[in-house]
Amino acid sequence: MQPDTGAALPPDWPHRERSRAVQAAGLRWHVQTWPQPRPDAPWLLLLHGTGASAHSYAGLAPLLAPHFGLVVPDLPGHAFTQRPRGLGLSLPGMAAAVGGLLKALGVSPAAIVGHSAGAAVAARLCLDGHAQPQALISLNGAWYPPGGPSAWWYAPAARLLALNPLAPALFAWRASQPATLKRLLRGTGSQLDASGEARYARLAGDARHVGAVLAMMAAWDLAPLPVALPRLAAAGTALHLVAAVRDGAVPPAQAERLAAQLPGAVVHRLPGLGHLAHEEAPAVVADLVERLLAPR
Repeated sequence: MQPDTGAALPPDWPHRERSRAVQAAGLRWHVQTWPQPRPDAPWLLLLHGTGASAHSYAGLAPLLAPHFGLVVPDLPGHAFTQRPRGLGLSLPGMAAAVGGLLKALGVSPAAIVGHSAGAAVAARLCLDGHAQPQALISLNGAWYPPGGPSAWWYAPAARLLALNPLAPALFAWRASQPATLKRLLRGTGSQLDASGEARYARLAGDARHVGAVLAMMAAWDLAPLPVALPRLAAAGTALHLVAAVRDGAVPPAQAERLAAQLPGAVVHRLPGLGHLAHEEAPAVVADLVERLLAPR
């Protein structure tokens, strides 16, 4: 896999030398890849969460690269990957698109690491037959629809905003303001350094990226997913639930709730870390991933 950085990438984007443009599933993707360190090394697919990009794994990927081949894409509509049409930003649509990407790359991942909404994409990818990994590692996975007082208007509001052509630009302008961005990141329970904040500021200021995020929020229906997850174990895919104790975006109780519904599921807690735990402490998460995927 030869790097192809493409003109759209900023010159200081993390691991730019690992970037390539790939045409797959009707989309032009931005994908970062690390080759297999040895011919028999397994492949890992790393999927980021809503509103992020492949940069979310900038610290983690190099720590995993000595042991695995890595495929780290920007999800459809996010950052430097083209936005799909129609139902392409629904959960099944995004999973199918990622499946098309894997087929184009000729990669069958032995395991998938999914952060937040990326965990849901990974699960749908497996459930719909686009991948057959031995393990799925959920990093603060978003498995349930939003709860609490705001649940009743969350999806309808997102749909209205997604239909408003001015909304993405307005949201992008507002979210890219330093005070607003710091407040949003602080709400995740994570603490990022200046470079980490700057990468999210760049994404938050991109109206195209923000518009895709709003459309994704409007199109998703998570309700059927937890009911279907027992099929993963039946297909031979182990599900590991990693929950950061300080997560302010996806409460750790979601992992506990899901584990109670899935026989054999175990929650791995990360003390002192928030929703972006893999960005805060990539060495801690890399060690856990390696232990979970070590041959038994």
